[in-house]
Amino acid sequence: MYTIELEGDKRRNIQKRTAAIEVRFSEITIGKHQYSGKHLPEKVNLYAIEAKEVGENIENPILWRLLTTKKVEDLQTALLCIEWYTYRWTIEEVFRILKKEGFNIEASELSQCKAVRKLCLLMLETIIKLFIMQIAYAREEETEPRSCFSEEEIECLELQIAQLEGKTEKLKNPYKSSDLKRYIWAIARLGGWKGYLSERRPGITTFWIGLQKFASIMQGWILFRDVSRR
Repeated sequence: MYTIELEGDKRRNIQKRTAAIEVRFSEITIGKHQYSGKHLPEKVNLYAIEAKEVGENIENPILWRLLTTKKVEDLQTALLCIEWYTYRWTIEEVFRILKKEGFNIEASELSQCKAVRKLCLLMLETIIKLFIMQIAYAREEETEPRSCFSEEEIECLELQIAQLEGKTEKLKNPYKSSDLKRYIWAIARLGGWKGYLSERRPGITTFWIGLQKFASIMQGWILFRDVSRR
């Protein structure tokens, strides 16, 4: 048994809590059935892992059941497989930004794998930036703003913050200029987040929309700077 920290999600009725997870694992055999292809083996040996949240009065308890070809003979290996499984949410968010919600890579019409791979690598620069923002916004510690934004971008974002802040204290940016969260707040507001800290944290799609809008704003900022200096 081990414990994990779960973030709350009001939309899915999940409360923030420490979950106690009970782990079981066993070797199993899956046999061939009448609809299986003739070329398939009569049986396949796999390992089943169950990760189940235990406790009383838990709404939406965790229950993961996994099948793997990796030999699972001890708890350490079972926990490793569960850890690998948790990466699926990160992978799904990467694909979300690569596909229609983000770069829409399907519309590139590239036919060669090598070309698609190169394009994905270029897009990953922005995706990594999105993940840095997501992680930094969740942390209590301060993060250096220049890990994501240049000096000129920070200067432009400060003006955006002045425009995006509301009249009430709840809609003011509560972060210091030495903290990346101050500028992530502005990107999230540009992406459609309402700005209330009591609400659910902005997600990676919100940051993506905000970055797109900010990129257009920066183009206008640079154009104005260059023209005004002539």
